[in-house]
Parts: sequence; structure tokens; C-alpha cells
Amino acid sequence: MTIRTERALLASGCFWGTEYYLKQIDGVLSTRVGYVGGDKENPTYREVCTGVTGHAETTEVVFDPERTDFETVTRMFFETHDPTQVNRQGPDVGTQYRSAIFYLNDEQKAIAQRLIGELRAKGLNVATELNAAGTFWPAEDYHQDYYSNTGGSPYCHSYRPLF
Repeated sequence: MTIRTERALLASGCFWGTEYYLKQIDGVLSTRVGYVGGDKENPTYREVCTGVTGHAETTEVVFDPERTDFETVTRMFFETHDPTQVNRQGPDVGTQYRSAIFYLNDEQKAIAQRLIGELRAKGLNVATELNAAGTFWPAEDYHQDYYSNTGGSPYCHSYRPLF
């Protein structure tokens, strides 16, 4: 039996913290961290950190749509970073740390637009970019499941309810 899956590509600062929270959602089957939004093929972490490639540190989320949905994943994304910050998250500064949703279809785009609208209606000056997804380039192995593998915890992400 094959499980139907869906994907989301979300960038909210350091991808270690983004992945840490998104992988905890019931129905998330897997996560990978990598790079989206730039113009260099197969960029390395060092290249992305220069800010020259245009990529954002991004988490790819694969989920079971029978157990969760894009809206739930995206709400957690918003609630675990500061979507009002431009090109930074906490102490991490640069375009690679920008807040961005890389939508994969029109439904994801519409859901993201609605959630951004809800947050703006609550007075948040949301800076999250909404862009059509480009190629997802997986990051180096040592970045994958970073906090699970090192026993650490996010330093620039924390949960707080926004919706």
C-alpha cells in the first residue's frame, strides 16, 4: 500500500530550528534541510552563507495529507519564527535567513496568502516572501536532523501561538 504524500518548502531562518519544530507535527513523514530560491545549481553551505547565491535555508516537509495538511504545517512555521523580520532571524543575519514560503501549487499559494492576511489583520507586519518553488537542493549530511543528532535545541526559534 502506497501512502499519498504532499510536500512543503519553508524557510524561516536557520534551517536547523525550522526542521526541529516542523518534524514534530503528527503526520509529517520526513524532513530535509537544503536551499531554495537562488540561481546557482547544487550550492554548498559555504556558498549560500556568502549571500551571493540568492538561496534561503529551507526545510522540505513531506507529510501524509490524511493526517495533517499544508495549513497546519504552515501555521507551525509562522508560530516558530518571527515572520516580521527581514533577512534575519534572531542573531542570524543575511538573505539566506529570510522568511519565505516556496509554494508548489495554487492551493498552497492561496493558503499562505490567507494566513499572511490573518496575521496582518492582527497587526503583524509580515515580511514572509511568497514565491513559486524552484529546485530544492539538499544541504550537506551534517545539517540533516541537526538537533536530533547533536542533542541541542534551537537558539533562534521558539513556539508561540499566533492564530
